[in-house]
Amino acid sequence: MPSTTPPVFLVEEMPAGPRFVLSGEEARHAATVRRMRAGERLVASDGRGSAAECVIAEVRPGREPVLDLEVSRRWTEAAPALRVVVAQALAKGDRGELAVELATEAGADEILPWRAERSVVRWEEGPRGAKALARWQNTARAAAKQARRAWVPPVREPVSTAELAAVAARAVCAVVLEGSASRRLTELSLPAAGDLLLVVGPEGGITDGEVDALTSAGAVGVRLGPTVLRTSTAAAVALGALGAMTSRWD
Repeated sequence: MPSTTPPVFLVEEMPAGPRFVLSGEEARHAATVRRMRAGERLVASDGRGSAAECVIAEVRPGREPVLDLEVSRRWTEAAPALRVVVAQALAKGDRGELAVELATEAGADEILPWRAERSVVRWEEGPRGAKALARWQNTARAAAKQARRAWVPPVREPVSTAELAAVAARAVCAVVLEGSASRRLTELSLPAAGDLLLVVGPEGGITDGEVDALTSAGAVGVRLGPTVLRTSTAAAVALGALGAMTSRWD
């Protein structure tokens, strides 16, 4: 969606017909945080490519505010032919969430949290791991809305290195970002369609064993440039390069 579009609010399903009601958390955000009023425009999206530009007919206030919307136009955005799946190593503090935010704004189509060997944090099974995953998912959702995206990238369950190697084997192309790699990302011949796996390591880097496991599955080690990027920014920079190198930005 172009940057001039109105703010985006997500709905579970796009309703049919010329009018519908926005309720729940999205309505509270529109009415109480953004203080939107009748006559203003917004975009409702299901996060799966379908969207509708709407005019607010009425804001019904209360503890659970509701917005009555009139649909001006509808459209559907197809998923890109070449999808980029970002395997993001778990990072300490808020760097993991920052990585998800930046990657989502830069166009990531799917995010795989990766339990890398040198990841400082560990998402254990149970409530704590589920809470950490929910934070990444909420971050992707908010970033997609901020970027006016019609697609919200799903954040999957975390994977081990063995599971990530299996994903690499299924991808049409898999690249591992390594500062010591001899080949540059811009030297690769990229496919026009399918899933491209982009692997980003943790703060301490990817181990030799992890590199061996991924390259044995068909992945290629590449570097972005002469400088070393943080784990929180590497995916976004690579996505920008991929956008320019392929038809993703057409």
